[in-house]
Amino acid sequence: MSLLVVGLSHRSAPVSVLERAALNADAQVKLLQDTVAAEPASEAAVLATCNRIELYADVDKFHAGVAELSTLLAQHSGVGLEELTPYLYVHYEDRAVHHLFSVACGLDSMVVGEGQILGQIKDSLARAQDLHSAGRLLNDLFQQALRVGKRAHSETGIDRAGQSLVTFGLEQLARGGDVQQWARGKKALVIGAGSMSSLAAATLARAGVAEIVVANRTFDRAERLAQILMEGDDTDVAARAVPMESVPAELTRADVTVSCTGATGLVLTAESVAGAIEDRRPAPPAVPGEDGPGAPGGESGPAAGEAAQRGGASGTSLGSEDGCPLDLSAVQGTAGFSVLGEAAVAGMAAADLEQHAAWVDNGTAGGDRRVAGGTARPGQTGTLDPAADTDAIAALAATVATVGRIPERRRPEPVEEPQRPEPVLFLLDLAMPRDIDAAVHRLAGVRLVDIESLAEASAGAPMAADVDQVRRIVSDEVAAFGAALRAAHITPTVVALRTMAADVVAGEIARLDGRLPGLDDKHRAEITQTVRRVVDKLLHAPTVRVKQLAAEPGGAGYADALRTLFDLDPETVAAVSRAEDSTTEKDRGPA
Repeated sequence: MSLLVVGLSHRSAPVSVLERAALNADAQVKLLQDTVAAEPASEAAVLATCNRIELYADVDKFHAGVAELSTLLAQHSGVGLEELTPYLYVHYEDRAVHHLFSVACGLDSMVVGEGQILGQIKDSLARAQDLHSAGRLLNDLFQQALRVGKRAHSETGIDRAGQSLVTFGLEQLARGGDVQQWARGKKALVIGAGSMSSLAAATLARAGVAEIVVANRTFDRAERLAQILMEGDDTDVAARAVPMESVPAELTRADVTVSCTGATGLVLTAESVAGAIEDRRPAPPAVPGEDGPGAPGGESGPAAGEAAQRGGASGTSLGSEDGCPLDLSAVQGTAGFSVLGEAAVAGMAAADLEQHAAWVDNGTAGGDRRVAGGTARPGQTGTLDPAADTDAIAALAATVATVGRIPERRRPEPVEEPQRPEPVLFLLDLAMPRDIDAAVHRLAGVRLVDIESLAEASAGAPMAADVDQVRRIVSDEVAAFGAALRAAHITPTVVALRTMAADVVAGEIARLDGRLPGLDDKHRAEITQTVRRVVDKLLHAPTVRVKQLAAEPGGAGYADALRTLFDLDPETVAAVSRAEDSTTEKDRGPA
């Protein structure tokens, strides 16, 4: 049997695909059950986090295993196989071990070095153990991955290279500033009471927020988390629990909201967030002496806009509207509009072009005069002479008839983007699929950080020097695990060989008793011990050496050679292997 992993992560797939492929708890259980029921796999475990979905299995055929695992991932994720396949990666044998160990150390995380993944690996193993889908291989693999991850964090400074996804998200909300200074005194709303939400609440409490409100579909879990926050020795935050129905009201009071639930739909829509912003915005103060927009002494509404457009037109050197074929009041308010540009003359007939050119020419007082697409005449005033520019006007008309527009002869005036107001509500969405509508990004007064924006922000994050040391640890641990796995593979064969030798000794001693019935017990015991020592000495060197050879890469064939040389019964070897697995299962503690 061989280790195989098929999966997708933030490194191989866009967040939109990860979001659609996310597996809830029930889907993970069903995926495990279907995987071990499939022909190529005998063991299975699922590692599903906010930025990865991976299916590990012990398979007896590589190609069949890849096809089956890919199909099962597609079926249970709801993303079609053809669409999902380009984003899948496959690791086999030592590469699969290397991948999991790298994941456990945080090297493959969105935030390099984060330690949350260890808890997620532990949960993955516990789920597989509960469903009895993890056998000896995956139990040993995942438990070793946890040890490797802990070693990397204890022996190196990988923690300095990264932080938790929560901390990184809060730093993005604070625009890279000091999180504690940014968070101090704010009111926080945490939606969800799972591991990620609990970490977010604890991080906010340590950062110095004044209040944390916890909302969860199961109210008891929200109350328990709020109580834990209140009882913390290192914080003095006020915390309380509310039902999910209270989220809209609490949103109007919160400065920071963190959401990480297992919901399959949106928890916060753009409309609900916009409503919360509107509800918390105070009404504009009344100006003394004014009765409103329609008060005497000023214009408002469309009339004011038209007046501004007329004022803008009269403020130019292009003259009045008289004689211009354009409806200036309708188009001069358009962003980037220029009466000399293609937006002004697109679609005009030749006669209108001539009229427009004459109007522009009349409106120019000295300096360079330009006709849209026509001839510039420095220092000349008066109307355009059609006879002098017949060819130019004809060319313009032909262009209009052919392509429907006139090439722009000057760059339109730049349009100033309105400055967004400072955020009054900060939202952090750590859920996959997302809890908060992505359209919230466009709302004024709101700053949203979600998995997609975190992936973009972390792409250029610097790597710490300790990462190289962690990579060496991973390489050493992969080699050690592979050697142990290969050595363990030959152990049942060695045990079967020694069992066969012991049976041969017992049979020969029995024959000796039949030939020498008068042999006393003392001499019989001495003879038996001597024969056993001879057999042990003969087998010692070959069995030790075959274990050493089997631990090396490519040493899997030594077990087959041993079985062939000594004519060992394959069923006997298999029985020994099953017995060892049973004993290991009894001795194995919880993940």
